[in-house]
Amino acid sequence: MFSRRHPYLFFILTFSTIVTFAAIGVTVLFLLSVKDSDFEFGEKVGVIEIDGIITEAKTTIHNLKRFREDESIKAIVVRINSPGGAVGPAQEIYREIRKTSDTKKVVASMGTIAASGGYYIAAGTDGIVANPGTITGSIGVIMGFTNYEELLRKIGLLPIVIKSGEYKDIGSPVREMKEKEQKILHDFAKKIHKQFIMDIVEGRKMKQAEVESLADGRIFTGEESKMLGLVDRLGNYEDAIEWAGRMGGIKGKISTVYAKDKKYPFLKYLSGSLVKAVIDQFGHANFFADYLYQPE
Repeated sequence: MFSRRHPYLFFILTFSTIVTFAAIGVTVLFLLSVKDSDFEFGEKVGVIEIDGIITEAKTTIHNLKRFREDESIKAIVVRINSPGGAVGPAQEIYREIRKTSDTKKVVASMGTIAASGGYYIAAGTDGIVANPGTITGSIGVIMGFTNYEELLRKIGLLPIVIKSGEYKDIGSPVREMKEKEQKILHDFAKKIHKQFIMDIVEGRKMKQAEVESLADGRIFTGEESKMLGLVDRLGNYEDAIEWAGRMGGIKGKISTVYAKDKKYPFLKYLSGSLVKAVIDQFGHANFFADYLYQPE
């Protein structure tokens, strides 16, 4: 017999066959177990998740462009769980959503919270779905400043600031803020607030006076927001997927594909997290105006 004449060759062939079938089996099981993934064929809804405080827009913009250019993606759902964040990134994402909605339907799905900058982003979509208890609204701008002057004096430190103009160190934590400086910052916040209002007017197709009456920083439930015209439908994440898919022309089963998060080396991630924590704790408010719901 072949196995007796060529035992080593027989072993190699047998082993290779077992490995091949095992690999095929694992692949099949993987494909069957992976739900809502890139491995599913046909028309799909792309899902982009925005979680936590909004500090950058690059990743979300990249994912929006990728889904926009993918012909198999018929609509996009932006899943938002965020209290808002920095003004610039929120505005950048809003603009990219507006550009995307020219060619593909984009639906916002609000989770636990989609307030301030989180709502700003949602306002750019073709439709918003919220849970009845979702925290949303908070249409406004916040700027916070901490003064360390007394603390520095107690420990014997004397800050020295050399500046090229009268207002170059406006908001400095080492001296008392002057009244005219407060007015400059207040006027600045009002301008940023007006931009927020006008983008809601554009995205939601609401009257300016109507939005202004709601833009005093207060929060609303999803249920209240629907009655006020800030939200289109009450429902969960699956309802948002269903709505987006039907708006995108998908007739049968709706599959989803998730935008993949970028992977960072551990040390880079750790150092970035530490830097962010330090900025948030000691210096963030001295440098930024935020679309942020921050009750603390």
